[in-house]
Amino acid sequence: MLERPTPPTLSRLAADLASLEACSQLRSLSRRTGISLCSNDYLALAQDAKLKRALIEAIEAGAAVASTGSRLLSGNDTAWEELEEEFARFVGAEAALFFSSGYAANVGVLSTLARKGDIIFSDESNHASLIDGIRLSRARKVIFPHLDLNFLEDRLRRSAPERCEKFIVVESIFSMEGDRAPLLELAELAQKHGAALIVDEAHATGVFGPEGKGWVAEAGLERSVVASIYTCGKALASAGAFVAGSETLKQYLVNRARTFIFSTAAPPYLAAQIRAALKLAREANDRRERVLSLATSLRARLRDADFDCGHSVSQIIPVLLGSNQRALSAAESLRRRGFAIRAIRPPAVPPGGARLRISVNAGLSEEVCGRVVQALRCEGAEIG
Repeated sequence: MLERPTPPTLSRLAADLASLEACSQLRSLSRRTGISLCSNDYLALAQDAKLKRALIEAIEAGAAVASTGSRLLSGNDTAWEELEEEFARFVGAEAALFFSSGYAANVGVLSTLARKGDIIFSDESNHASLIDGIRLSRARKVIFPHLDLNFLEDRLRRSAPERCEKFIVVESIFSMEGDRAPLLELAELAQKHGAALIVDEAHATGVFGPEGKGWVAEAGLERSVVASIYTCGKALASAGAFVAGSETLKQYLVNRARTFIFSTAAPPYLAAQIRAALKLAREANDRRERVLSLATSLRARLRDADFDCGHSVSQIIPVLLGSNQRALSAAESLRRRGFAIRAIRPPAVPPGGARLRISVNAGLSEEVCGRVVQALRCEGAEIG
């Protein structure tokens, strides 16, 4: 029997994996164990009994457990239409459209709205989904240093003679930094220079703003942004994402956004889960207060212990360690002590920016937060 040759492609892939391992960037799937400080379940709704009941009731009452096609074919349902109307009212927008994930929503919005010849001004700390959407748009991109509005305005001013559409793209709460975009100032810049503002509210949804509506609503900019994106898989403990904006935006995305057009629709029972989660989140002022109070306390304790938490002001707290190996060692030390915290390494963060990313949720306690800081102190010699 002839020995099966290894195709050149597989050899290249193996070499690339070996290269990742050599620089401590190789990742693998593993089950989370211990007390979780890496979950995006900020309001601790993922195990809520009311949310479970709503899902079970929806499955039992529904005619089918699958959508059987895209929304434009056989997958549309009144449950989705009604939920989109409800969500639009919730965030103060004219309309909303549901996508299968936050990634699909961001890629869909940016690859659809911006065209070749346009300019997109993107914060250097924006999420990979925003970056990929920008690339697919074929628009020219200008990456500005993180929250450097002087740099941004200078580039906007330089672009004034160019006859094209301009877009400013930011996260309201940055997923790896935990800091907040100054949306009022960004909206002023956008208006002054004729640019459209697009805001990803993934990590603000459910946690910030009145009833958890996010920072766009908190800033009173509901009708000033061209599009805002709200994920359901984090504080809402569900799945998918909404793009909110004008009715014109919604209809344009329905007709042009490939990540919407060519995706099988989510099953109708998921709409019931999201609706129930939205109701719980709106009533969760106590959980919101608890999350942010715990985060403030934990951040202070970490800084008192001489750990660098950057400019975090939210439930996301980075512990900046620099090298990949230091971050991996710290995460492993915490795992042995019963905590689930992930090491974040490039390309999710810039080279030399490896860190632990702590996500505070409403199910934690001051006692647990204190133990986390103590565990990091005990491993100080190991992580530097």
